[in-house]
Amino acid sequence: MERVVYRELTVEECVLIGGMNPSQYIGRAWRQVDDKRQLVEINYHDTDWPNGYEHHYNNLKGTILDNGIAIGAFDLNNQLLGFATVNKKPFGKKYKYVLLDQLFITLEYKGRGIGKKLFLLSADIVKNWNVDKLYICAGSAEETIAFYFALGCREAMEIDMDLYENDVRDYQLEFSLGYHKPN
Repeated sequence: MERVVYRELTVEECVLIGGMNPSQYIGRAWRQVDDKRQLVEINYHDTDWPNGYEHHYNNLKGTILDNGIAIGAFDLNNQLLGFATVNKKPFGKKYKYVLLDQLFITLEYKGRGIGKKLFLLSADIVKNWNVDKLYICAGSAEETIAFYFALGCREAMEIDMDLYENDVRDYQLEFSLGYHKPN
């Protein structure tokens, strides 16, 4: 595998997400069926950014400007291969959460450990923010949920209703910042 460099993204670099391929084929996804979460066949090929490019560009830029973190994975030609963002504003009643707002890997580099590395780097930084857990509104694709569970994420103990209602199909997950799953 070619060398990947991980570092914080600057506001000026937000436009680099335009060079990423956000497409994803979703064979099965988790859905509520008869009051039970089940995997269902959906056979959907999403060729664009969920909610559009501008939404993700603006969220990335907003996270950086609001003192959150944005970590990029770059090849040696400074091409953006993936990025993760965490918003700094804490929320929650029983636990202090911060939102893992975005985690994307360009299609050609999925399955190479870049997402895992970005996630764990983000978690290590956030440990210094005096919060308990990362909160994740994960897309419901089978592979996405398996990825987060493999990292040690679990269903959220406390559901943020605003985030939940933004897309009720999302899986509300959390990651305890005092725990890292061994490699």
